[in-house]
Amino acid sequence: MKAKQILAIAAVPVLAAGYIVYHPGVAYAETVLAKTLTATSFQQGGSYTVDGMHTCLGFDIGHLGLSRVQGRFSKMTGALQIDAKDLSKSSVKVTADASSIDTAVAPRDADLRSANFFDVEKFPTVTFESTQIKKAGNGYNAAGNLTIHGVSKPITIHFKQYGPIKDPWGNTRIGVVADPLVIHRSDFGMTFDAETVSNDVNVHLSLEATQDKAPK
Repeated sequence: MKAKQILAIAAVPVLAAGYIVYHPGVAYAETVLAKTLTATSFQQGGSYTVDGMHTCLGFDIGHLGLSRVQGRFSKMTGALQIDAKDLSKSSVKVTADASSIDTAVAPRDADLRSANFFDVEKFPTVTFESTQIKKAGNGYNAAGNLTIHGVSKPITIHFKQYGPIKDPWGNTRIGVVADPLVIHRSDFGMTFDAETVSNDVNVHLSLEATQDKAPK
């Protein structure tokens, strides 16, 4: 077997590992493949709709100081309004269905949906809505309000933008990968099981969005 073929085969598990590192079949952090891309500036303004099939809000949290439990929200919606010439007129809103929380362990997921944690019957969504977007270093800062468990707190998310590209279906598509963010669950009124579950939560957001087509 030629050396190039051996290298190509060896690369497959490495790339795959980067893709599923947090949750089987889902990438919600900057992967090995993403690092081969070049972040860009917003070039094409307009309205964009978040592609829920290629978007993930993921998290990991400490358990007993020994390990990190990883999970995600599998149902996501959202919209971006981009003004490439005046970012102050741009905005983003991303919403997760709180009941779609998934840590790959059914009893734990049921507990997370209960009044012990997210209380999804009373608070069905997790939402981030920006109040300002501006250029920051090699990316952008989106300042806004994160609402969890009915409590809103101001946060700033640093992110990089990729694209636009024309996808195989003729859509103009962009990608956004946010830097990992640390929040405290107690800030959102979730203090249950503090002896075993850490207060700090690492949050990861990666999304794709397609430009809305003008009505014919």
